[in-house]
Amino acid sequence: MGQNEWESIQLETEGHLVLLTIANPPLNILTDAVLTELNSAIDEALNYKQVKTIVLKAAGDKVFIAGADINQFPALTPETGRLLVEKGKKIFDKLAHSPLPIICAINGTALGAGLELALACDMRIAEEQVKLGLPETGLGIIPGYGGTQRLPRLVGNGKAKEMIFAGIQLSAQEAYETGLVDRVVPEGASLEAAKELADKIAGKGFIAIANAKWAIDKGSELSLEEGQQLESRLFADLCKTADMQEGVKAFMEKRRPEFPGE
Repeated sequence: MGQNEWESIQLETEGHLVLLTIANPPLNILTDAVLTELNSAIDEALNYKQVKTIVLKAAGDKVFIAGADINQFPALTPETGRLLVEKGKKIFDKLAHSPLPIICAINGTALGAGLELALACDMRIAEEQVKLGLPETGLGIIPGYGGTQRLPRLVGNGKAKEMIFAGIQLSAQEAYETGLVDRVVPEGASLEAAKELADKIAGKGFIAIANAKWAIDKGSELSLEEGQQLESRLFADLCKTADMQEGVKAFMEKRRPEFPGE
């Protein structure tokens, strides 16, 4: 599936980054069709050799993503419900587990599946006017796209339970203070801030970044001792790369490195 065949996903390349835009107005709901298109777009983005970062955003300026398609819920059975959430998890995990850093530019309200998608990204930049929450218990369900697992790892069990049990929405500043988002910027500035961060990442060794991402993400699931062992193995692997040789040589020669990515 090429870019022109997608109805609700826009994919653009800008040098070293891919810009993925979810455009399903007015609320950018993650319907089954949108998720299918997003899955294909992610696959295409990960296949671009020159790309070092993916920036994920949504169209419009009021709502980032308001959630999943509630219209499909009344007909769900335990079997179809499981299939529904497993599809979303698989797609979100593709972002979380990709070697590329994923930056999420949150330009409006992020609720339910919209927040869960943001949680699957490596970094979240939120505009000062946004609200973030997981309101699923108000529908008699729970967050099913990883929300009950990723949110506590960022904000702690207590705050996660408060948000999920009571459906409390956080302001951008509150989200920053709890660790849910990494940066708060003025209204309309999230995309530019994400691109600036992507530019800084682009100047670093891609293999090193991929190893660092794996060390951080996988290491958080291990004991400190096991995590340090993983770190040592990943460091050792980098010692055989041309990127390491180029990085050290450029440092000694006081110039910017030109990493070959190998």
